[in-house]
Amino acid sequence: MSDTSLILWDKMKSAIAECHSADEVAQLRNQAEAYRYALKQAKESPEVIKKAEEIKLRAERRAGELLKDDTNIVKGSNQMSKGTTSKKTLSEIGVTRDQSSKWQKIADIPEDKFEIYIEVQDALTTAGVLNFKKNLDRQERVETTETPRLEGKYRIIYADPPWKYGSDYQDKFGHARSHYSTMDQSELCDLPVKDICMPNCVLFLWVTSPKLPEGLEILQSWGFDYKTSFVWDKVKHNYGNYNSVRHEFLLIGGKGSSTPDVKKLYDSVVSIERTNRHSEKPEYFRNLIDELYPTGDRIELFARKEIAGWKLWGYGIE
Repeated sequence: MSDTSLILWDKMKSAIAECHSADEVAQLRNQAEAYRYALKQAKESPEVIKKAEEIKLRAERRAGELLKDDTNIVKGSNQMSKGTTSKKTLSEIGVTRDQSSKWQKIADIPEDKFEIYIEVQDALTTAGVLNFKKNLDRQERVETTETPRLEGKYRIIYADPPWKYGSDYQDKFGHARSHYSTMDQSELCDLPVKDICMPNCVLFLWVTSPKLPEGLEILQSWGFDYKTSFVWDKVKHNYGNYNSVRHEFLLIGGKGSSTPDVKKLYDSVVSIERTNRHSEKPEYFRNLIDELYPTGDRIELFARKEIAGWKLWGYGIE
């Protein structure tokens, strides 16, 4: 990035911070968006485009802060109300009601968390930072919610643990805690999973590459013998200390008789491009489990959304 570009971005960043009216910062936001579009059309480097995206988001955040406090703007309607002739409507300052709502939500993100988002994301979008806020809100609800009880007996168990990483690098760039409440190794091992297993039971356990030894330990702590694994090739790359990690393991553990009901051999390496939602796993693997084990009660641990036919256990079920 050229020195001229850096000077421009720094000046815009300072101007945004110094703005005291929503209409002024909205204009700066529109300028940054115009720059971003022009840079993208000119096929500039991702680094340069990201700086324009950063300025746009900072302007939206600042506009949201000002809109919350500005009593001279009619926010509830774009129509002038009787007796408010000295006030401006959102439309008069070039802001839609939808933008006003979104920008005020961005302004609610704690500053330190907002800066983390700016630093670690490859692409910076309004939709992305709003989803980031949604995950922060979910995490806050999780941390104030009592741990749900594990109950019942199940033949099939599917689990995607919320790993806690020990290194500053993983905490910073994986930033799992921005998405859900993490658990350390002892907490995961101590979960009473043994109490919900039928005598004949199978476990499918997601493990990231750096956590493979811990995954095998958890599998044994829960009373299972390691059988084999699938490898999910995510296609897109992720940050790592030693390489750009693009795969995860789905370990299979057995207790008693755990071989599949359906004698179909799936390929052990599955290539499915990951989504941009943190830690989301392809439905392909759940469908695979359902096909191999069509009968028996089943539970998903650390579940995030309702799934027909599955008992769910977790904090952040949508």
